Amino acid sequence: MNTKGMVLAALFAALVAVLGLMPPIPTPITPVPITAQTLGVMLAGGFLGMKLGGISMGLFVLLVAAGAPLLAGGRGGLGVIASPTGGFFLSWPIIAMFIGWAVERMWNSLTTLKLFFINVVIGMLLIYLIGATYQSWITGVPLTVTLLGTTSFLIGDSLKAAAAAILIMQVKSLSPINERKHEPKNQTAEAA
Repeated sequence: MNTKGMVLAALFAALVAVLGLMPPIPTPITPVPITAQTLGVMLAGGFLGMKLGGISMGLFVLLVAAGAPLLAGGRGGLGVIASPTGGFFLSWPIIAMFIGWAVERMWNSLTTLKLFFINVVIGMLLIYLIGATYQSWITGVPLTVTLLGTTSFLIGDSLKAAAAAILIMQVKSLSPINERKHEPKNQTAEAA
């Protein structure tokens, strides 16, 4: 990874941290609050691509696990991983990687609508599945109940998926994915 890639990965980890400054919104159905931070996860995957998006969110997870209070509500440390929210949080590198993978595959024909559906189908559904499964395991609550609890996130996450799609399409030409797709073949061969 080059210096620019490292800077971008750190920048998106910092963006997710900044989004954590917005107070979490508790829900009556689940112990997992609504936060703005999943917007940053979608942005990381969609703008940075599979590798850098995953690295960025992996860096964020490591910082929080080390104790940095970067999650919404000022939470951090290993206790977060052992909490009902742990699976949602731990899924972020995976979500960013899968969103990035799908975006890279469709890059030349990518539209705002396609990106919105990638964020919904890959981002939202996968985070719900991983997070609810982990929450069920940690709390002992049946999986059907924890999955039902994720319905409280649908409207907000759909809005975040749309916002991420619109933002990424506005700055698509600045993305490192765009640079990789348009670099000459001989430079690609030399880099390998």
